[in-house]
Amino acid sequence: MYNNIISEVSNKLTSNETFNKKIMCSIFKPLPDNEVIKEIIKLLFQVLYPGYFFDLPKTITIKTNVEYILERLYGLIIDQIHRCLCLSCKYDNKVCNQNVNDIVESFLKKLPTIQERLATDVIAIYNGDPAAKSYDEVILCYPGLKAITCYRIAHELYNLNVPLLPRIITEIAHSETGIDIHPGAKIGEYFAIDHGTGIVIGETTEIGNNVKIYQGVTLGAKSFPLDENGNPIKGIPRHPIVEDNVIIYAEATILGRIRIGHHSIIGANQWITSDVPPYTKITSI
Repeated sequence: MYNNIISEVSNKLTSNETFNKKIMCSIFKPLPDNEVIKEIIKLLFQVLYPGYFFDLPKTITIKTNVEYILERLYGLIIDQIHRCLCLSCKYDNKVCNQNVNDIVESFLKKLPTIQERLATDVIAIYNGDPAAKSYDEVILCYPGLKAITCYRIAHELYNLNVPLLPRIITEIAHSETGIDIHPGAKIGEYFAIDHGTGIVIGETTEIGNNVKIYQGVTLGAKSFPLDENGNPIKGIPRHPIVEDNVIIYAEATILGRIRIGHHSIIGANQWITSDVPPYTKITSI
């Protein structure tokens, strides 16, 4: 009886139309490993914030220690990128022919630029929060910075046309912080997230410099143009553009390809679906 049930359910799970046409993975190769990717994120935090996420070495310099970490990182990330490229081959057979070593080297060369950008984010978060006592506290404690860091890592991989891995990285951050930033979004310097839980920043969002957003803010799409088969057309700009020096308070919802002008303030719980001129203050009162 037991064996009959197991056989019957197994047969249905692996031979029905849903399995064959929708959710079966047809690539019999190693898939991206979330646990390894979490280790990659951990190592990237160690090299982007030297001394904060590893014990300071007593017998070698920080530089040498970072070199050791980068060597380990290289081996892990080249394998995971290769796995992601192979998985994408079922959609595009040319993807796997990309030179994985070149991709990884290009990404590693971007790390100093990512670090410089993150330094501006640390400053913005610290300056914008009276409760922050030091840069150390921001780096070690703030979920907003963790989400931003994962986004900036993922965004560089996204720009290198690495499939899947950028999204896995930002979704790991999403699950840990409650902050959802798509790796395709474009975000400038001195970006501050305060509290952060429930923030959503869509794929084609563009955010300028010196922008601060609070918990629950959505920068989303209002509607989706459909193709001749009734399916959403992908890849078109559909999220807001937020110019420099804007503050968006808690639970504001801003939808569509609209522009929030520079030096504007969007109050809490606002619903915005049209352009906002520069130097505008929108509140409920």
